[in-house]
Amino acid sequence: MELKEIAQELVNGCRAGAAKVRENLDKLYAEDAVSVEAADMGGQGRETHGIKAIHGKHDWWENAMEEHASEVSGPFYFGDEQFSAVFKVDATDKQSGDRFQMEEIGVYHVKDGKIVREEFHYAVEAP
Repeated sequence: MELKEIAQELVNGCRAGAAKVRENLDKLYAEDAVSVEAADMGGQGRETHGIKAIHGKHDWWENAMEEHASEVSGPFYFGDEQFSAVFKVDATDKQSGDRFQMEEIGVYHVKDGKIVREEFHYAVEAP
C-alpha cells in the first residue's frame, strides 16, 4: 500500500472504533513495528516492540479506561514516509474514577508499505 492509502485507512479505522483499530494493527503494521509513548501510562515503559506487544498495549487501554468520546483529525502528510493524526479523547480511568480529556498527535513512519514506528506526542498530560 502507498503512504496515503495507509494513512487514510488508519484514520478511518480509528473513527470506526476498537474492532477496526485491531484489524488495522494486523493489516497496516510491520511485525516488528515500534510504538513510543510520551509517558509510561501502563507501567510497561514508553516503548513497545512488535505487533503482539502493541496489541497488548491496546488491551491495557481498553481494560483501564472507559472512553466517553473520541475524535480523529487528519491524516497530515510529511514527505514520502511519514504522516500524522490528531486524537482527542474524553475518558475515565476505571481504577481511580478520574475523568480526563487528552489530546495527542500520532506520528507514523512508513517503510515498504507498512507502519514501522508510531510516536505519540501529548498536548495534555494523561493520568
